[in-house]
Amino acid sequence: MRLHHFAIEVKDLETSASFYQKYFGLQEERRFLFNGEKIIFLKADDFRLELISSTEQSSSNPPSVHLCFEVDSINEVTKSFNENGIFAIEGPYKLENGWKTVFYQGPDNEVIEFIQIGGKADK
Repeated sequence: MRLHHFAIEVKDLETSASFYQKYFGLQEERRFLFNGEKIIFLKADDFRLELISSTEQSSSNPPSVHLCFEVDSINEVTKSFNENGIFAIEGPYKLENGWKTVFYQGPDNEVIEFIQIGGKADK
């Protein structure tokens, strides 16, 4: 398992993408629509930043963030968590590009995503 990306909900996707490209040297890797949200992945070397368009931000409602770990098999992750009485809060989903993803809640309500880019063929 390795860190795949860090995600931030942003008010203006294009402004945020430009900021991270200009000041951090990140390059656009891909953009897509998922569950009604516009998403841009920016990348530099092995680091990815996921920007998620959000219309729900305010000063009293700070941006949502999550950590994502890349794994060989989503099925193995869900099996392990389920066996320990921990169930996904979202997913698993299969994305248009073939990636598979699932979301869990950590002990302090943090969101932890697992993503399978390739890896083992799930049965």
